[in-house]
Amino acid sequence: MSIYVGNLSYSVTQDDLTKVFSEYGTVTRVQLPTDRETGRSRGFAFVEMESETAESAAINALDGAEWMGRALKVNKARPREEKNSRSSSGSWGRSTNSGYSSRRY
Repeated sequence: MSIYVGNLSYSVTQDDLTKVFSEYGTVTRVQLPTDRETGRSRGFAFVEMESETAESAAINALDGAEWMGRALKVNKARPREEKNSRSSSGSWGRSTNSGYSSRRY
């Protein structure tokens, strides 16, 4: 399982996150997404730790804590949701009987 870390300073690095989270256990992976256009951090990250116990300790200690001038939002990461390119009905939000007629008068 992964930990979501939100409301991060844009200047934070993977090493910064590793140092902070390693106080609660072994960090196995840090993902710090960046903006494609600017290359700047997007303000959130995902941290994976070696054990559930370490993850819980980090979440309990760091959620709401102030770090680099910001109050962190730390919780268990939820699985990524699939994005559909079209609405489920295929009508792009319009009802099938939208009042338009194909008949010409």
